[in-house]
Amino acid sequence: MAALMKAVHISKNVNNIMKLFTNLSLTPSVITPSKHIFLRSTPALHCAFIHITPDYRDLMEFFDQPKNWGQNEVKVGRSWRKDELRLKSNSDLHKLWYVLLKERNMLMTMEEACKKESEIFPNPERLDKIRNSMNNLESIVRERNRAYHMLETGETGERPGKLVYNRLGIRFYYRMRQHVIPKYKNRKWHKWHLFGFGGYGTRRFLRLYREKLWNEKRKARNRNKNRVAMFIRKFPNLDLEAVKEQFPDIDVEAIKTSKRARGHHLSE
Repeated sequence: MAALMKAVHISKNVNNIMKLFTNLSLTPSVITPSKHIFLRSTPALHCAFIHITPDYRDLMEFFDQPKNWGQNEVKVGRSWRKDELRLKSNSDLHKLWYVLLKERNMLMTMEEACKKESEIFPNPERLDKIRNSMNNLESIVRERNRAYHMLETGETGERPGKLVYNRLGIRFYYRMRQHVIPKYKNRKWHKWHLFGFGGYGTRRFLRLYREKLWNEKRKARNRNKNRVAMFIRKFPNLDLEAVKEQFPDIDVEAIKTSKRARGHHLSE
């Protein structure tokens, strides 16, 4: 008897669902030619839209669309800005993170495939845009976490850290963490830090290391100076305020009066 009542209840539910679908009004303007199908209900029923999308779960998700294979240029947009990400909810940011992660894996797979086939990877700046978007998203999540912890506990909630020196005397930022064994009982830690930095060899290494860092900084500054001079020489009516904003460590006014910035233009 219980089985008979359950079968009658299931049949009634099926009839109600069939009546609902027969009352739906399918107009040609609603159905799109794409893979997305929308069924719009009548205003009297107040039913939600039925959204059906194809589900791909194979290895082809790691590759770009076939229409972009062999193309020299692929049209893409810009990266996500922080102001735009601040307007989204936490669930939207969580979904967007996995969308960006999936896109990054696809681009890295296509880049490696193009290298193996000795072909040009179209628009390699797409990886930079994805990385910038993911960095901006992560910074927004950290902002919200800091604000929440400051409101609840009065602290940032982030893992504390400090500047320490390694065995070669190079300073780096160390993030603190919990350990099972205290430092004074950890034999492995004492064995690893038995010999610290010091002596003539370490001092010579530090001197050469600082010289290398200074040379890299000097070369980068010279490259920026030559780039600004080239911009001023090629575009005499260039907005100097925008150049100063992009190159804050460069004296734009001094470069403007130098010989490198002089072009073949007659002043009125």
